[in-house]
Amino acid sequence: MNDRTPLNQPTLIQPDRGQAATALHLVDKASFAAWQKARTAGQRAILAAQKFEGAAGDVAILPDGDGWFAAGGVADCAALTSWCLAKLAETLPGGTYRLAEGEAGKALHGWVTGQYRFDRYRKDATGGEPRVLLTRDAKAIDPALAEAAAVTMVRDLVNTPAEDMGPAQLEAEARALAKAHHAQIHVFAGDVLERDYPMVHAVGRAAARSHAPRLIELVWGDPKHPRVAVVGKGVCFDSGGLDIKPSSGMALMKKDMGGAAHALALAGLIMRAGLKINLHLLVPAVENAISGNAFRPGDILRTRQGMSVEITNTDAEGRLVLGDALARASEDKPELVIDFATLTGAARVALGPDLPAMFARLDGTAGALLRAGLERDDPCWRLPLHDGYREYLKSDVADIMNSHANGFAGSSVAALFLDRFVGEGIDWVHFDTFAWRPSAKPGRPKGGEALGLRAAWGLLLDRYGQPA
Repeated sequence: MNDRTPLNQPTLIQPDRGQAATALHLVDKASFAAWQKARTAGQRAILAAQKFEGAAGDVAILPDGDGWFAAGGVADCAALTSWCLAKLAETLPGGTYRLAEGEAGKALHGWVTGQYRFDRYRKDATGGEPRVLLTRDAKAIDPALAEAAAVTMVRDLVNTPAEDMGPAQLEAEARALAKAHHAQIHVFAGDVLERDYPMVHAVGRAAARSHAPRLIELVWGDPKHPRVAVVGKGVCFDSGGLDIKPSSGMALMKKDMGGAAHALALAGLIMRAGLKINLHLLVPAVENAISGNAFRPGDILRTRQGMSVEITNTDAEGRLVLGDALARASEDKPELVIDFATLTGAARVALGPDLPAMFARLDGTAGALLRAGLERDDPCWRLPLHDGYREYLKSDVADIMNSHANGFAGSSVAALFLDRFVGEGIDWVHFDTFAWRPSAKPGRPKGGEALGLRAAWGLLLDRYGQPA
């Protein structure tokens, strides 16, 4: 995978070999009084002036002879989270640092992601001098950088506007991954797409030729290893189609390919780590545009699986392109299918922007995902695949309709639609993710965001073993 760590610096975390570095003291409220007492009178005065009391997110810089050291407040020094060092990484001067005591553990992640900037379109773009953290735990460096690079990839792809991040650009990203990891890649477009992936073609056919629809397929790994399919919704811009969105609803629709960004990033993690699975990546890449040949409410679409779908809302297009992709994934009898999609506003109403809705057929898989998300500070929340709501998708004229009219359980009903395209008996997980952060937090700037990615990666590591 191309390096996507901030400032193109793969060395934001380095092995500690005794090189010169500024000390970082981590303090929580419980330890603050004792730690403050051990400081000099002058340092205590400076702490008071900077209003440093060991609260999470507090930062102070203190003189120390001819030099200086820094202090950072954390919630609990004994249980660092991914974000404990992020504020320090964002605000300290450029240079090299080491913790005065202990190791950063999973807080290495926030040290890197806290230095992320999306400045592709800014004339005054400057990242400044990077902040480098030294660690004695050399084995933790590569995994931390890999996860941070995957998150950065999602952010970069989602933040890029649709004119520069259309189906062709998603294809280019997939081709770069395939080249880097010696994977096989196939792209289906034009007449072949219309024949073999008719719903992908129908949704994307109204777009300009430069943003023509396609189905991107990448295969990697030993066929003898367990087959795992990763599928990502790649709607590069969603106007709503003929059921057009209001302008306010289109404002963030460059991010509607966030599922594809997650899928590409997860595939990169898998291949970079050499995980012992047979990876099958599928990205249906389209723009849901408006023109004379746009698909219409009332149309009945063919599908790769063979069902017919009545279109009751052209703005429920993501489930259509995913349906064909999930049907293709199921044909090879995978052991596990994971899909990511910015699918429903209903999931955001239910869970807000921070928590991706997670649906799983198997309780064991759902539980493992919930645990992996908590371990990696990437929590998700399970919502139900309730059989009683399947009737909401009944059609009078086709096998199924794409959108129900009563407004109830929108994210569950969308997931039930997808469930119809996943083969019987396959362990399947669906993430309905926002892929966006509406306001900044330490290590997590406003804009495109990976939500559910690290949880899914944790599940794969737990299930298929740590890479050698």
